Amino acid sequence: MIEGAIPAATLVIMRPGVDGVDELLLVKRSATMAFAAGAVVFPGGRIDPDDFAVAALHGAGPDDVGAAAQVAAIRETLEETGLPVGWSALARDDVAEVRRALLAEQPLSAMLTAAGQRLDLDALTPFARWCPNFKESRTFDTWFFVAAAPPAETALSVSMAEHSDIFWASAAATLAAADRGDLAIIFPTRRNLERIDAHGDYPRFAAHARATPVRRITPWVEEREGATHLCIPADLGYPITSEPFSLVRRG
Repeated sequence: MIEGAIPAATLVIMRPGVDGVDELLLVKRSATMAFAAGAVVFPGGRIDPDDFAVAALHGAGPDDVGAAAQVAAIRETLEETGLPVGWSALARDDVAEVRRALLAEQPLSAMLTAAGQRLDLDALTPFARWCPNFKESRTFDTWFFVAAAPPAETALSVSMAEHSDIFWASAAATLAAADRGDLAIIFPTRRNLERIDAHGDYPRFAAHARATPVRRITPWVEEREGATHLCIPADLGYPITSEPFSLVRRG
């Protein structure tokens, strides 16, 4: 692990779109953020100490970072978007109140204990772990999960402290918008959008994720075809494993 890397989690949420191609929930980071300012990303954030306490309620060990990452992905998504993924016991009428409580830093473990509820951690499938070492102001060791969107429609809104927009779009449409210069995406987001696009919908991508090993990815620089490229391993499910360094947005 890279020294000083901040443990984090992110959640790719997929819902049926048109022509058999799913849409993804995306947020645009505020231009004032220290990391990836103005970039379009998946919901997510840091793993907090209370996420380990919640994981323990579900039988995880005290140092189980993977389980804590699942909790963080669920919590951060609810905080940032208002979408309750992986919490089927949460009544629809209670979502807004729980979100306000989480944004006020009330511990999720206490809420679950008081309500006698548990999260649906199995609703999240891990598919990647990225820890880029780009020498930016912050380095994150981020666990990536995928989940299906809840069946009930939920009014979405962004936490304005961190994001300026929220929207659904297919992976292909997002990549095309980035190529046109209509939006910005960082290197890990681009690689993950390409990977999702290769499988089209949630059932196929989740099956691919379950069949593909997850190892920590730290991109490296090497010369390829006479140009400097930023590269990732070829055996972790990504259809494109390098990009000219001059084109990369790192953070």
